[in-house]
Amino acid sequence: MKEFIQTLKNIWSLKELREKIMFTLGIILVYRFASYISLPAINMAEVGNLLDIYKDQGGNKQGAGLLGLLSSFTGGAFSRASIMALGIMPYISASIIVQLMGMAIPYLQKLQKDGESGRNTLNQITRWLTIAVCLVQAPSYLTSITQMFLPHAQFASAYYVHPQSVMFWLPSIVILVAGSVFAMWLGEKITDKGIGNGISILIMVGILADFPGAFIQEVATQTGKGGFGAIMILIEVLFWMVVVLLAIVLSVAVRKIPIQYVSRAQARGGSNRNLMQGARQWIPLKVNASGVMPIIFAQALMFVPGLLTKVDESNTFLAGFKNVFSWQYNVLFAILIIIFSFFYTAITIPVNQMADDLKRNGGLIPKVRPGKETSDYLDDILSKITLPGSMFLAIFAILPALVHGVFVQTDRFALFFGGTSLLIMVGVILDTVQQINTYLLNHHYDGLMQSKLSRTSNNQ
Repeated sequence: MKEFIQTLKNIWSLKELREKIMFTLGIILVYRFASYISLPAINMAEVGNLLDIYKDQGGNKQGAGLLGLLSSFTGGAFSRASIMALGIMPYISASIIVQLMGMAIPYLQKLQKDGESGRNTLNQITRWLTIAVCLVQAPSYLTSITQMFLPHAQFASAYYVHPQSVMFWLPSIVILVAGSVFAMWLGEKITDKGIGNGISILIMVGILADFPGAFIQEVATQTGKGGFGAIMILIEVLFWMVVVLLAIVLSVAVRKIPIQYVSRAQARGGSNRNLMQGARQWIPLKVNASGVMPIIFAQALMFVPGLLTKVDESNTFLAGFKNVFSWQYNVLFAILIIIFSFFYTAITIPVNQMADDLKRNGGLIPKVRPGKETSDYLDDILSKITLPGSMFLAIFAILPALVHGVFVQTDRFALFFGGTSLLIMVGVILDTVQQINTYLLNHHYDGLMQSKLSRTSNNQ
């Protein structure tokens, strides 16, 4: 505990690091404040209770799971009809599209290899594509909130302007697009002047914003059962901590491939003879090299089976695909995650380039020939570790459905027992801690250098 307190003091003593942290917190505060500003055509006083009333009246409870899942990424802005309802997700979608197009379009492949200038151009392309994605998602979002409540007369007071008029649609679309672009700008500012990846931090903040309310709701539900409910709350908290530890293991687990780097160095004693000297290092291949991307891809496709219910709304089997806690949804979800884990790992881990770089720099894997044999060896190892990693990731993704109704009673709190939410929180927190540790180590190194230089100057 003393070391932790001392670390906090060290962080606060660094002016640059302290300013970065305060700047990041300030941006987060602005982002959270904006998420509570409703669209001008929406009555904010009515919107807060719409979803609860809708579900109490026997509305589409199966669709509420998907709505709650989307809302969790925006800190509730999605369900509040906020100007930030789309959040940062259009930017994430645009980034994924650019990354996938980079596999097929030579121009984008060239930009990826052009260094800083190429990255700047790719970032600009991603920004414009974000606006295009927003122009598609904004009308879809407005359609969902109007079709859900418009047929019910008691919800008419939620709109200041008739939701089917041009005066409702045009300003709302413009504001939703501007809100998403503003969120993208805030994320980039955190990246430039704050701590870590700003886009990831904003997503994490949106997820964490719903955690206190979800936990309080779960406590209220469990404590209503008497003394046994208090015991269940304790069990849930302990189990959640175990799940978090397993998520950390999944995020940091690697398979180390030993590498022998061979270099020529002149022998001692003034001899011109060259000796071969080796330095052993490692190639860390992550067990979950694809991160949360397979879950994001799979969730994007899981909306398609839900649309099939419109073909036959009386079909209970198809209706299950609209409920994130149903067995139909989760079986298909897990299969898609395993498939996308292999797909995304294959396109993001260039084993051929790794083998070429090793050969060019004089590196080799013991007992494996350089070149194609090294590439095949790395590909074989990557395939073997991706299988258990993808299965572990699939289990994490469907874990909320497994615990829901067993000992976790509420939908909101169950979503924190796995899936994208938990993995994003763990990954971003680990990355932020690493960034802070880097600043601390750099400060320690600079301090030692300054002290040595000062002592040298004094001696002279």
